[in-house]
Amino acid sequence: MSASSHIVVAGAGSVGCFTGGLLAAAGRRVTLLARPRTIAEIAAHDLTLTDFAGLDRTVPAARMTLTEDPACLAGADLTLVTVKTAATAAIAEAIADHAPPAAPVVSLQNGLDGMEILTRRLSGRDLRAGMVPFNVVPMGPGRFHRASSGDILIGSGAQPLAPLLSVPGLPVAETADITAVQWGKLLLNLNNALNALSGLTLHAQLQDREWRRLMADQMSEALTVLRAAGIAVTSTTAAPPGLIPHVLRLPTPLFARIAARMMVIDPSARASMSHDLLAGRATEIDALQGRILRLAEETGTPVPLCRRVAGLIREAETRGAGLPGLSVAQVRAGWSQR
Repeated sequence: MSASSHIVVAGAGSVGCFTGGLLAAAGRRVTLLARPRTIAEIAAHDLTLTDFAGLDRTVPAARMTLTEDPACLAGADLTLVTVKTAATAAIAEAIADHAPPAAPVVSLQNGLDGMEILTRRLSGRDLRAGMVPFNVVPMGPGRFHRASSGDILIGSGAQPLAPLLSVPGLPVAETADITAVQWGKLLLNLNNALNALSGLTLHAQLQDREWRRLMADQMSEALTVLRAAGIAVTSTTAAPPGLIPHVLRLPTPLFARIAARMMVIDPSARASMSHDLLAGRATEIDALQGRILRLAEETGTPVPLCRRVAGLIREAETRGAGLPGLSVAQVRAGWSQR
């Protein structure tokens, strides 16, 4: 891989536009394979990328190729998959039909389901799982804001990809243990549903000890399931996975001091699931809490809180009325500590 390699961002939504935009700004050859509305917005307004640390960069639309035609994958030297889990099968078919068999494919998706779908359809290719620790918020036509901190990790392989993908504002590293890292991120992503149910910003939610206790109880359930299944977990923060629930339960002043060393979160940030409910889109609940529920069935482990949270999100999807704005007591209703 060289700096002139052609990178196709397949399914360029918030994360795809942000990462693809920074790659293009650094001079990489980038094609955004996106929905017509996204293409039209970028074509009309260019691509503006901001973040919590003061990044403010406009990438001219002319610096990228914008298309809705999956045939663009035929020229890919590297494909970054950034679609939601439910759209993975369709993008896998497009890659199989068009992309060169020797071109690596990197999944920058939440959870582990997306990578497993890609593996089933694209067997024999250089497939890499990835972990994106930050969230990206759409802020209007052609504008995307990175609202939390962290660097991207991808699985290592026969040829290094991090040198091509690491550009100013977007450090990327490789690891041989990416699956354990993905499980660590999934544990944190279980809060996506709680954040959506609360209607709060992440900052406000994390300043509320009762919400943090709920987060801790849910994570403890999931950790019990993972231990029962013999699954290794690597933390994506400075704290080991088993310690995070204890940190969440600390009094707020002490928690705030510790959390400030672990992650930076923009005061206006909300979890991606909040944005899905606000936009009336299907969420990724099946790839997050749903994954824990499936493991719980296999191991015979009770997970009443995770089950309750998943049910509340599905109910919110059905109602289609935006964020439920529930209290901690309402989320806990019907659940008793075991």
